[in-house]
Amino acid sequence: MDFAIVLVWEWRVSDCELSAHKAVKTSDKIWVDYAYNRDTCISQNQQVTLSWNDVTVSILSRCGCRKQNSSRKLLLHNVSGEIKPGRLVAIMGASGAGKTTLMNVLTFRNIRSLSIDGVIKINNRTVNKEDMNNMSAYLQQEDLFLGTMTVREHLQFKAYLQMDADVKTRERKVEEVIFELGLSKCADSVIDMPYSNKRISGGERKRLSFAAELLTNPPLMFCDEPTSGLDSFMASSVIQSLKMLVHKGHTVLCTIHQPSSEVFALFDEIYLLAEGHCVFTGYTMYALDFFKRHGYPCPLNYNPADHFILTLAMVPGHEQTCHAKIHKLRSEFEKAKELQFYNSEYPSSHSSDGKTLPRYQAPFLKQLRHLLWRSWITNIRNPNLVKIKFAEAILFAVILGLFYLKTDNDYKQDDVMNINGCIFFAIVSLSLDTILPILNVFPCEVPVFVREYGCKLYRIDVYYLSKIIVEIPFLVIIPTIFMSILYWMSGFVYTGIEFFTAIGIAILVANTAAGFGYVISAGAPSITAALAIAPLLIMPLMMNGGFFLNTRTVPDYFLWLKYSSWFMYSNELMTVNQWTNVHHIGCNNNATCISNGNLVIENLGYEADNLFFDWICLAALTVAFRILSFLILFIKAKVSM
Repeated sequence: MDFAIVLVWEWRVSDCELSAHKAVKTSDKIWVDYAYNRDTCISQNQQVTLSWNDVTVSILSRCGCRKQNSSRKLLLHNVSGEIKPGRLVAIMGASGAGKTTLMNVLTFRNIRSLSIDGVIKINNRTVNKEDMNNMSAYLQQEDLFLGTMTVREHLQFKAYLQMDADVKTRERKVEEVIFELGLSKCADSVIDMPYSNKRISGGERKRLSFAAELLTNPPLMFCDEPTSGLDSFMASSVIQSLKMLVHKGHTVLCTIHQPSSEVFALFDEIYLLAEGHCVFTGYTMYALDFFKRHGYPCPLNYNPADHFILTLAMVPGHEQTCHAKIHKLRSEFEKAKELQFYNSEYPSSHSSDGKTLPRYQAPFLKQLRHLLWRSWITNIRNPNLVKIKFAEAILFAVILGLFYLKTDNDYKQDDVMNINGCIFFAIVSLSLDTILPILNVFPCEVPVFVREYGCKLYRIDVYYLSKIIVEIPFLVIIPTIFMSILYWMSGFVYTGIEFFTAIGIAILVANTAAGFGYVISAGAPSITAALAIAPLLIMPLMMNGGFFLNTRTVPDYFLWLKYSSWFMYSNELMTVNQWTNVHHIGCNNNATCISNGNLVIENLGYEADNLFFDWICLAALTVAFRILSFLILFIKAKVSM
């Protein structure tokens, strides 16, 4: 049976209804289905008008090594503009025109080094950073996600923390935005599974970014290069999604770099920048008339966006001519504005009080619960964090056990060196197996964390606690497996108390090493840097572990390293635990033989009386490393704001 599907969208912003009519026509029947969605529309009393007046932005530019040679470079020169609901507006211009600077100023982001003058208003009311964050959503150029989450899980996580609603309402909202932005096909697909080819497409990632912001239905949206990295079809699809938001009452402003003619035709207005000056703002059709009127007509069958950018670009070797051209167009537009030419003619916003609603922030326990859920999913779906961890623990325990294989407690002189070596390498293996996977944690997640923290999605301490708590089962189970295999293969003392004590020491070593790994991971700017820094910091601590250097001979100027080394405390604990109750060691007619375990402890510079001190120091280092890594993460988050 032949049939056709017709999809027609009708927009009625006046009563904030989106009606989808789906007609399925067969040979003898027609069905029409009406779907209404009021929740994602912006009512008239919630619509906002964004305006900025006489905004001037400068940055300190140093011409030499001396501060006296410093001067201020102007990035924006007295630019003004206004964006109202019902129009899709694009900021355009050549590279270096000031597009990104203007977007940063309007969103109050990345402006620490800038000197800014001017006024930014929402509904005729001057706003600050907090007001802007409460009223707007900012879709940045780079789409950042935790790749192990599915599309639906990512949206559910955002909904749980951003929406003050019951569970059914949140789930319904998630399903609505999935349907509206065409994500139904990939709703249960993993966003970007590490070390595999399972990932959603670039266009789906971009639409997912829109969907995450639409959950809270923000009246004002900023988009930085929404079509970057997409093909023409996907770029058109993304801009059509923005067009849909505009028709539902949202105020949308985006920067865009050389859009195709099809994409350009979707914009209602453009805001052209050249060398920090506003050259034109208004309807796209008026822009063509303006450039033609002043001697720069767009050729037939030529992309208007390319024409505008090429006309306003600085051509190397022809700077003076380009400056004159830009100055002419800017002056003519100023005259046209005074004569009311090219001004936008559409109704002003019905909301004039300019009140901003505080953005919902979930309580502490709710944040912790959902961050724990996300962190757990991230761990169990990442093969590096689960399967490889267990495989490494078992493999290294077996290999180390085979090297030091001993099936009884009848100790000879050679066994002293072997068991001491086995103890130290067990500590090293536990430490490295714990630290190396953790080095990947924060460098990968910090960009996502900084963005979500900047949106007030959750608190820094809650995020950090979730990462620490989720790791605890692995930091208990893996050392237990490792030590349980190695202990009975390597001839350690065959008694229950010493065995369980060794497991406790192994668990504490793994947790201390994990804290040290968090410090490196939080402080390193990338995984490559973390992997380069880690050996430089670990080797001095390992040198003070008591195996390569007697603890009594450590130089005074390295005592701070000695007391910062968990290798020393754990080696002393394991050594004392192993040799305290060994009362006889065979001599093999060797005049310099060590006859009992206490002499082994003494020769290494250890003391049995230090056990309590060692336990306390290991626990203190575990806590201290975590506090230090939290402070590093806290500083990173605050500096990036």
